[in-house]
Amino acid sequence: AELAARLASVQHQKTTQKIPAVSATTRDQILPLSYAQQRLWFLDQLESNSAVYNIPITRRLRGQLDLTALERSVSAIVQRHEALRTIFITSGDQPIQRILPSLAVAVAVVDLSDIPESEREQEALRYARAERRMPFDLAQGPLLRASLIRMEPDDQLLMLTMHHIVSDGWSMEVMLRELSALYAACSQGKALSLTELPVQYADFTLWQRQWLQGEVLEKQLSYWKTQLHDVAVLELPTDRPRPAMQSYRGRSQSIVLSNELTEELKRLGRREGVTLFMTLLAGFQILLHRYTGQDDIAVGSPIAGRTRPEIEGLIGFFVNTLVFRTELSGDLTFRGLLARVREIALHAYEHQDLPFEKLVEEL
Repeated sequence: AELAARLASVQHQKTTQKIPAVSATTRDQILPLSYAQQRLWFLDQLESNSAVYNIPITRRLRGQLDLTALERSVSAIVQRHEALRTIFITSGDQPIQRILPSLAVAVAVVDLSDIPESEREQEALRYARAERRMPFDLAQGPLLRASLIRMEPDDQLLMLTMHHIVSDGWSMEVMLRELSALYAACSQGKALSLTELPVQYADFTLWQRQWLQGEVLEKQLSYWKTQLHDVAVLELPTDRPRPAMQSYRGRSQSIVLSNELTEELKRLGRREGVTLFMTLLAGFQILLHRYTGQDDIAVGSPIAGRTRPEIEGLIGFFVNTLVFRTELSGDLTFRGLLARVREIALHAYEHQDLPFEKLVEEL
């Protein structure tokens, strides 16, 4: 953990020295989409009424709940973060952001307390699945929905669903943290107050479009074009062929490592000067090597994409994808592989500002 913190600190110092600050701008101009938003907007045009990019989160709330305080808190967050009041329309043939001055987001209440206790959990699950599969209209909004499933008077499930075009995993944590603080204040009759945000997501999109061009863009592109030149397709054997049409019927598989094994991996990382992520990445690439027999293994992984301190507290779509390409050929020890993965990862972090969407477009 200490090594990871030091590496992050060094990287943060390097990026903040190189990258200009995001500053607040006027709203009397056309607001473009960020590169990441543009990709999701295009996919939405390609396949409308899709819920593939819905981001749901559910929290169980025990005890008496003040619904009025909850709704006021949600409304305060929507007013605080422009991204949650943004819709996406076309001007000519290009998508643009339109930030609404205000937007009402009511908390839908579903009361299951009257049905038999044995059926409540299943009914709540059915409702949650239906909510997650309900598409958003990017041109109409809102792109946030809030639902409260009441199991008993002192037992509720809070469901928040956002479209990925205005949110990401980090944003959901921001949302929950601010909602908790605001609800605590509102339910106690105190003033709703949070530290003022220095910038908004639209400021970031303008900054990104202005900064990521010319020499800066070419330097980023040059690195990734070289790094991914002639990258091999991973011929991973599967038990079923891919369908001709994408069905979105995939599943996720979770693997939990024991505390003992996790501590051993952390100790190994400290000895070798690598983070836990790098150690696990090396192990995963070895696994793919064994399954495929290929030596050239490229793995994509999300990264927060918040390289400026002024955007850390925003709700918005910042997450980026980095490609970690490792050559596993030769007489390579695991210690040697760790050193190789470390070097590749650090170089990738130094070039993380190129949106994956732009890289795909160029390649």
